[in-house]
Amino acid sequence: MVLNFAAPPRNSNKMAILVTLCAAVFVVNVSTTIVNIALPTLVVDLGASTRDLLWVVDAFNLAFAALVLAGGSLSDRFGRRPFLIAGLALFAFASLGGAFSSAPDQLIGWRALAGIAAAVVYPVTLSILTNVFVERSERVMAIGVWGAATGVSVAVGPVVGGALIEHYWWGSILVFNGAVAVLALVLAFALVPNSSDPSTPPLDKSGLLLSVLALGSLVHAIIEGPDRGWSSPSTAIGFGVAAILLTVFVIRESQARHPMLDVRLFKNLRFTAASGAVTSAFFAMFGFIFLVTQYFQAVREYGALETGVRMLPVAGSLAIFSLVSPRLAVWIGTKLVVASGLLSLTAAFTWTSTVDVSTSYIQIAGQMVLLGAGLGLISAPATEAIMGVVPTDKAGMGSAVNDATRELGGTLGVAVIGSVALSVYREGLETADLPELLMDPARESVGAALEAARQAGESFGSTGAIAGAQLSELARAQFVEGFTTGSLVAAAITAVAAILTLVFLPAHPGDETPTD
Repeated sequence: MVLNFAAPPRNSNKMAILVTLCAAVFVVNVSTTIVNIALPTLVVDLGASTRDLLWVVDAFNLAFAALVLAGGSLSDRFGRRPFLIAGLALFAFASLGGAFSSAPDQLIGWRALAGIAAAVVYPVTLSILTNVFVERSERVMAIGVWGAATGVSVAVGPVVGGALIEHYWWGSILVFNGAVAVLALVLAFALVPNSSDPSTPPLDKSGLLLSVLALGSLVHAIIEGPDRGWSSPSTAIGFGVAAILLTVFVIRESQARHPMLDVRLFKNLRFTAASGAVTSAFFAMFGFIFLVTQYFQAVREYGALETGVRMLPVAGSLAIFSLVSPRLAVWIGTKLVVASGLLSLTAAFTWTSTVDVSTSYIQIAGQMVLLGAGLGLISAPATEAIMGVVPTDKAGMGSAVNDATRELGGTLGVAVIGSVALSVYREGLETADLPELLMDPARESVGAALEAARQAGESFGSTGAIAGAQLSELARAQFVEGFTTGSLVAAAITAVAAILTLVFLPAHPGDETPTD
């Protein structure tokens, strides 16, 4: 029997298609949240440093961000349904392969491959959605549900991941990812219709190469900054190369006949301001999630499952406001809704910057509710603003730009906030007069510091136990210093984004000026 990947399946209906697309979105989003829960465990089981942890998270995000524009363009050209099916199959393969990694570098490689698959899957879901739901009212509803799927993944990922880690081994979280991807693949094959761009533009190979090199060099410079030194020549060269490549990319795309990214879209204030808001929000949120899971497990000594459960306030708030925000945008305008979301994020991160090693969970839960509400208010209205600018036959490019803004923001958020926190943490450790045998591993991560402290107590008797206790207390305190500093960086980014949104984002589709 020959499987026809391009033929529209029969007996499909819109709601069934929407459920399938949400399942595919869930697969990609849960992959990020579920891996964050495993970060402290990777320190012990794989000997991962903070630098390794940054790459475990950002290998996926970077591959996703760098290739999502190509994924959207190729799916437009060759058909969205076959790309969705192929992407889900590759995602399942990469997840199952990563589950049996024996070293950080192996896991990083598998996560990069999963990011490539995500770059195929994610833009296809939104482009199919906009081709199936053509009326604005039903499209707004569908995008709201699509956005709520992100909230569900944020909730399910940490809880399921924590339960799996406590009952099996860290790799079981990736087995779960692979199983869900297979389920989504079966649904897609049975239900999703095909669509494509009739103009079938060729792939912009030079644009793809430049975007990969530019984003890769930028993220590499940021993540390696704490090890090499922020003022070192190699770091400066890395940032310089990234700036040059980004400039060349913009110039090349503005002149290309069939650009991978049509930079002329950014002349539209609605498109540009909405993209900036999404980038800023995910920059802050991804950086926060990277740190807060380590805070819960290393500083507060919660188990993996307990950490997952304690992440539920942000997930629930995100899901609720993702459903409400599209209707609010229609009623009072996209400008006010998105700006309110950014201000909610700013308030949350400013509040988070006050935490210490003994802050009550009720206070932290309140911060997470504000975070989820902020992201929920931003995500769906800004996505609808972006997609409303792009013609339906170019939906793959529009969806890819929307996804690229998310992943670019998330990638840079993990790299910048994580690297700032690591620098502050390491600087604080240098105030201690402890044996280098303890300090050397402690500089790698707070998890490594706690493991070194435990081993000191076991190996060197009472003297080692005293030194280990001192190191544990210091490492926890300095990690919190890094966490709060990173939160202030996130608050600054979202505050600036809120101001720019109020100035430049039009209130409603079709407004020619950014004023109400």
